[in-house]
Amino acid sequence: MHDTTALTLARARRLSAERLTPAIELGTAEVQITSRTLPGEPEPFAAAVAAEFAPFEVGMPWGPAWSTTWFRLRGVVPPEWRGHRVEVAIDLGFDPGAGPGFQAEGLAFAADGRYLKGIEPRNQYVTVVHDAEGGEAVDIYVEAAANPDIIANAFLPTDLGDRLTAPDRPLYVLKRATLTTRDPEVEALVVDIDVAAGLIEQLATTDPRRARLTAALSRACDAVRLDDVRGTVGEARAQLAPALSGPAAPSVHRVSAIGHAHIDSAWLWPTRETVRKVSRTFSNVLALMDEYPELLFVASSAQQYAWLREHHPALFERVRDRVAEGRFQPIGGMWVESDTNLPGGEGLVRQFTQGTRFFRDAFGTESDVLWLPDSFGYTAALPQIARLAGMRYFVTQKLAWQPVNRFPHHTFVWEGIDGSRLLAHMPPVDSYLSELTPAELAHASRNHRDHHDSSASIVPFGHGDGGGGPTALMMERARRQADLEGSPTVKVEAPADFFRTQVEPQKDLPVWVGELYLEGHRGTYTSQAAMKRGNRRSEHLLREAELWSALACVRTGATYPYDELDDLWQRVLLNQFHDILPGSSIAWVHREAREQYDAILADGQGIVERAMRSLAGEGDRAIVFDAVIGAASAVDGDGPAGGAVAPTVTETEHGILVDNGPLRLNIDRDGRIVSVRDIAAGRDIVPAGEELGRLVMHTDLPNAFDAWDLDESYRSSRRSLGAPSSVKIGTEDRAVVVDTEYEVGASRIRRRATIVQGERAVDFGLSVDWQERETILKAEFPLQVKAESARSEIQFGYIDRPITTNTTWEAQKFEVSAHRWVHVGEPGYGVAIVNDSTYGHDFRREVFGDRARPGVVARLSILRSPSFPDPAADRGEHALRYRVVFGVTPLDATDEGLRVNLPPRQVAGTGAPVAPLAVASGSARISAIKLADDRSGDLIVRLYEAAGECSRAVVRLDESVVGVGRVDLHESPLDDEPALILEDHAVELDLAPFEIVTMRATRKP
Repeated sequence: MHDTTALTLARARRLSAERLTPAIELGTAEVQITSRTLPGEPEPFAAAVAAEFAPFEVGMPWGPAWSTTWFRLRGVVPPEWRGHRVEVAIDLGFDPGAGPGFQAEGLAFAADGRYLKGIEPRNQYVTVVHDAEGGEAVDIYVEAAANPDIIANAFLPTDLGDRLTAPDRPLYVLKRATLTTRDPEVEALVVDIDVAAGLIEQLATTDPRRARLTAALSRACDAVRLDDVRGTVGEARAQLAPALSGPAAPSVHRVSAIGHAHIDSAWLWPTRETVRKVSRTFSNVLALMDEYPELLFVASSAQQYAWLREHHPALFERVRDRVAEGRFQPIGGMWVESDTNLPGGEGLVRQFTQGTRFFRDAFGTESDVLWLPDSFGYTAALPQIARLAGMRYFVTQKLAWQPVNRFPHHTFVWEGIDGSRLLAHMPPVDSYLSELTPAELAHASRNHRDHHDSSASIVPFGHGDGGGGPTALMMERARRQADLEGSPTVKVEAPADFFRTQVEPQKDLPVWVGELYLEGHRGTYTSQAAMKRGNRRSEHLLREAELWSALACVRTGATYPYDELDDLWQRVLLNQFHDILPGSSIAWVHREAREQYDAILADGQGIVERAMRSLAGEGDRAIVFDAVIGAASAVDGDGPAGGAVAPTVTETEHGILVDNGPLRLNIDRDGRIVSVRDIAAGRDIVPAGEELGRLVMHTDLPNAFDAWDLDESYRSSRRSLGAPSSVKIGTEDRAVVVDTEYEVGASRIRRRATIVQGERAVDFGLSVDWQERETILKAEFPLQVKAESARSEIQFGYIDRPITTNTTWEAQKFEVSAHRWVHVGEPGYGVAIVNDSTYGHDFRREVFGDRARPGVVARLSILRSPSFPDPAADRGEHALRYRVVFGVTPLDATDEGLRVNLPPRQVAGTGAPVAPLAVASGSARISAIKLADDRSGDLIVRLYEAAGECSRAVVRLDESVVGVGRVDLHESPLDDEPALILEDHAVELDLAPFEIVTMRATRKP
């Protein structure tokens, strides 16, 4: 026979779209519409509906950007609808070509304030009466949010990203508001055709199943009479039913489908809108669970549940009931789905401790699945942190975005820098927004790279990014494809059950060691510099606040500020969300985040000052508090360096020669550091003809995703700043200071280089009035050091990254993230670049001079200026510091990073020394000293091995400590861990490379 498959598919789809879908509605009835537009921010239901509503009609415009309009819809169910399900159909003015979650949305309430469900572009119905008798009154309110579609213009700059700049014109027109009732048989046939046609397209042309299913679909189309659609759909379904009932082969791919709604805590909308997105989505899920008892739904982010509890307590209680049933599942254990490259070690720890504590307190549940589908790469420190937080499994999706190197596994073991391992899965469906279409399921099967042992994968289904969640159509598809010949099987199943039944039994899973680097979104290491500064300074300030507060509690009996610290940490953790800290949100989000960081720093500073005053006592002697060692001491006269001389300065033909003891530097008349000699090592570090810390700019216009991406092509546009507009060289205290100023277009850049007597370092301070567009500013450090890799600090350690380009995997790491330092070295000698607030770096191997000596150019990314989604990103005033340290090891670099980010503080007091609560020796470094979260008064000390080697550390504890043991990140005893031996107020620890140890110390009553 001739192959008429394409013709049959076209016929079926036209029939479904033009005749069946319109016939789903049995009838409609008018509703009376009134409305009220709020003058400002959203209001609770009771306040919003208490005011006067005005008449409104379909076809009228509503909703300036970010405004809220309340609609009241009232009607009466017609008597002839007796025994039918009745719904209100609402189209707020949706653009059918735009995705859900990116335009107008609504939340429907009953007249008494009960939550009904959300109104979304692909979920426009609210069930108001089941089995209506006729004559029932319908009265609902809809809170409609006029969220603008930020990406409608293909990522072009827009003024819609902030209510302060958005135009004051209506964005939407109410298209529909009516009572309706539906024909379930017609609706079912539409889904039958959807699944059958979708499956046919996925089957091979030689597959007999394809031919038989096509024939059945053709017979079903024949059965539908256009003059009696409703009367003939039963026969059409009967023709198709046998073909949709054949079981799947035993060896097919198995899909564990889980309801999901990825809701970005902020992105193309502010956090205040996320609060409402959560309420809409969760109410959708609850309504759908009433109709589909098999539905399971996972949602991460304790912050979103906390918002729900605060703003919508009645809805929160309904969620809690479903959690108790096991159908609504908190997952991930984190406060938000954070970025993992940029938060510090304690930041990631607190994501888990704060998130898991909330889930325990609110629901009595814990998750062992780390759920991070959309973060922009994953730090190699995460497996250890996650395991210590109780995680066993890891799910991500983002690595499917690799543009060059396809990630080789979908189910694998992920090993971190210390050897800790997680069972990991990357759903081969390549989406966390699946709609359970046959095409998606077929792609999951074809794309899966690990069929050899267990051919199974997770498919998260539901509208997301902007929320929405699963729909009835998705659930109907799941039912039809549960066990369908030619299709993967589908079982709605929790991710933890998938891992236990499908992954844990597998043997010899592949192992991926180290970071999960994302080949993309590299610009997020630098975009929105204020986010990076705010996070870095907040994290270090909170370290101090906990340390000095714990010390004040132990030494003086001061009250430990548990609630204040929890509040500050939660505010910091929210801003670590993977579209806030990386700098990829609209202007409104970053404006608010800057304000929040200012408030966090002010509140945290208050806690620190209060604790230091308690410790310092009354007096007028200068007391220096050093958070690196956790102690304070009196400083008299000029301090420990009082009376020291400045470096020697000698005039030369081309500038000056500075000798500070360890280093000898040549500085030319333009203020450029053109040579550095390490006197003790007897070597020149800066190659001839180069400059240490040269500032350069590049055109920065990525192919797409402005704030996210930094494309490799940017390198071809390198240009220097030119000659400085002014140069000043002088001495201050014990240092030589070189001030250079540059004028670049409308931007002004001032760089201060400081060479302190006796230090093996050059400090750079940068003050920038940045007014560039689509430009990146970098600082270059050419180094006469032979290296094929660079060490970059990450949380609780460091990693070696290749700076060669032998493979595409190496070449793709042309921009990488690092925390407080990077280190380039050869055996016996290394140079570190330390910073106080930046993360993006790049490295290039270079051959210098006539002798062709190999070296490295290390570069620090300082500022970007992308145009989307915030057209004014990064423009304004910036101040930052970085430091180049010569002749150091990675462990030295760790200490330098602590010193730069935790400078000493000075207050007036009595002068009595304040001993630390804990001091670690060897290569162990302390990460946190605090009191236990359970408010028992126990002391918590967290440390880690920082050199990447096996080490024995001695930890000397406060004299009040009477017992100590190892605990997990939640401060609970570890299984099978014996108590640590406390002798002379100290314990000895054998540490593996980069091992994190948390100790809980009990004190005398």
